[in-house]
Amino acid sequence: MAKKRYLFFDIDGTLAAGGYGNTYIPESTKIALEKLRQAGHFLCICTGRAQALAVSFLEELGFDNMVSDGGYGITIDRKLLGIRPLDKDKIIAFVNECKEKNLPWGIQPENSNVRFVPDERFEEATHDIYMDTKVVPGLDPKDYDHIYKAYVACYYPYELSIESLKDLPWCRFQKEYVFIEPADKAYGIRQMMDHFGADYGDAIVFGDALNDMSMFVDDWVKVAMGNAIPELKAKADYVTDAVDQDGIYNICEKLGLFEAVD
Repeated sequence: MAKKRYLFFDIDGTLAAGGYGNTYIPESTKIALEKLRQAGHFLCICTGRAQALAVSFLEELGFDNMVSDGGYGITIDRKLLGIRPLDKDKIIAFVNECKEKNLPWGIQPENSNVRFVPDERFEEATHDIYMDTKVVPGLDPKDYDHIYKAYVACYYPYELSIESLKDLPWCRFQKEYVFIEPADKAYGIRQMMDHFGADYGDAIVFGDALNDMSMFVDDWVKVAMGNAIPELKAKADYVTDAVDQDGIYNICEKLGLFEAVD
């Protein structure tokens, strides 16, 4: 009999292939998840996406638990327990700098698929399809209790000259703009493990991108996809095949995770 493991999966590039706008779950991944579930392991999504943008994957793939918002959101038994917001003063400083430099910006003050922007410039600059954009004239982060994410439209490497970003977690997923969002997936994983009284050493994490670096720590086993960035592969305990080449199924079989747990 195998030992019960707590498995944490990133979505894009790990569970899902195809990229934004063309996302799909490989059939072998669906089969692997069902076999893991039948074996008795704990399955959890672990994503940088807002909880509202990731909840559909719970339903599609049969997950009940999720670490969302880059580690700051916790969903257990499909119930959102809460999302820790970003530091509001730092977001205000960021927005003020964007205004001074005439950069298109936006904020996400709600757990939803909607980004708030002060004018049309952000959408004109990005033509973004990742989430909806709502123009709020006179938009001011001071008017909201919580800010969960923020955005700035610019091309690399301009973000390196934005001083306020040095005090905030950020990542570039799109060439047209930068995401200012939590980047501490390990924090959320520990919160989840603590909730269930589980040993950190029983966790296995699966990822591919820069925002997965935060969960590639020595507390647990780390699996990088074949399509992962080199920096993540360098920190991994195992490197499997690419997401669209049966990567999840192959590594789970190799690690003996399809055997029934005690």
